[in-house]
Amino acid sequence: MCHVSCIVFGAKSLSKEEVKGKDILEVGSYDVNGTLRPIIESWGPQSYTGVDIMAGPGVDIVCSSENILRHFGNKKFDIVVSTEMLEHVEPWQDVISNLKNICKPGGLLLLTTRSLGFGYHAYPHDHWRYEKEDMEKIFSDYEIISLEKDAMAPGIFIKARRPENFKENDLSDYKLYSVVTGTKINKVSADDYRSRHFRRLLLKIKLNGLIYKTNSAIRSFVKKLIGWQPC
Repeated sequence: MCHVSCIVFGAKSLSKEEVKGKDILEVGSYDVNGTLRPIIESWGPQSYTGVDIMAGPGVDIVCSSENILRHFGNKKFDIVVSTEMLEHVEPWQDVISNLKNICKPGGLLLLTTRSLGFGYHAYPHDHWRYEKEDMEKIFSDYEIISLEKDAMAPGIFIKARRPENFKENDLSDYKLYSVVTGTKINKVSADDYRSRHFRRLLLKIKLNGLIYKTNSAIRSFVKKLIGWQPC
């Protein structure tokens, strides 16, 4: 998945010189609403491989982000791209570790994800929100080249380079904001999906859909009555 702002960030952050003759991996490559792939392929990479958890447009190999390192091996790709995927994976520490380690020394990571304030969007799940300070900590073992907020919606974009003397951060205890619990946690448990916060979140989404199926007069009245704010 890839929003317009993600495509703009990718197009301005990568160059033909960085891409030409290189091996590219896109993680979470299923093309739902756009992709960087046509732009990157126009710059002449040696190879471009898209992986996702299900077959479809843009997917060359079906493989989960949790298993990419096992599938491809360490230090295999010059550039690793992942747009709008990180908020959807539950074991985010494992996935980010895979992204870091599958990249060659001197290689690049280009990642986009969502921040607090962006609505719940399960595809098939939605777990996390990343802020600038999270990315600074998470990728302090990489050289951060560019780190910026999405100007169109709550989100964060990063381009970073793997150093030659890469020593990976231990993120096992690091806490991110979870949309499932409404708090900062490091792992999501089964109990979290039965929490009051998550039940209220799902109810709000359901009510939001019902409200917008009514006619405009009723919709306006109900919204004023309950002080409704869209998800």
